[in-house]
Amino acid sequence: MIHIYTDGACSGNPGPGGYAAILTFKGSELELSAGYRLTTNNRMELLACIVGLEAIKNEGHEVSIVSDSKYVCDSVTKGWLFGWLKKDFKGKKNPDLWKRFYAVYQKHKVKMVWVKGHAGHPMNERCDQLAVIASQNKKLLTDTEFERTGSDTTVLF
Repeated sequence: MIHIYTDGACSGNPGPGGYAAILTFKGSELELSAGYRLTTNNRMELLACIVGLEAIKNEGHEVSIVSDSKYVCDSVTKGWLFGWLKKDFKGKKNPDLWKRFYAVYQKHKVKMVWVKGHAGHPMNERCDQLAVIASQNKKLLTDTEFERTGSDTTVLF
C-alpha cells in the first residue's frame, strides 16, 4: 500500500497558496510541494492529491490518500465526482483539476481517508507546514486556469 498524505494552504481565499504531498512506501518517503501566487484552498487541497498520485510511476497500486479536506474526500467517497463526470462538470468549480484527478485516480485502487486538520496527526501537520512554506515562497507559480476563469471555492452539491 502506498500512503499519500496531503494538505493545501491559502493565505486569503483566493490568495497565495501551496500544496504538499508526502508519499510513503516500503520505508521510503517522498515530499512534494509547490506554491501559487493566486489560488484557493480547495484547489490546493485537490492539487496535493493529484501531484501525489501522479508521482506513482506504475499503475495498479493500492493507494491510501489521507487528507483533511472534506471537499476532496467527500467528493470521491460520496460519489459526487462520478455524477459530475457524467454531466461534464457543468456548474461545478475546479473542473480542470477534477478531470486531472480522475485521470490519475482511475489508474489505481484508491481509498480516501479523512482526518481532522490541526488535530495532531503527524503527517497532516507536516504537510500543513510544507504547504504553508510553499505558499510563502518568493517565486510562486501561476495557477493559470484559476486566474483565467476566476473560479472560486463554492461547490454546489
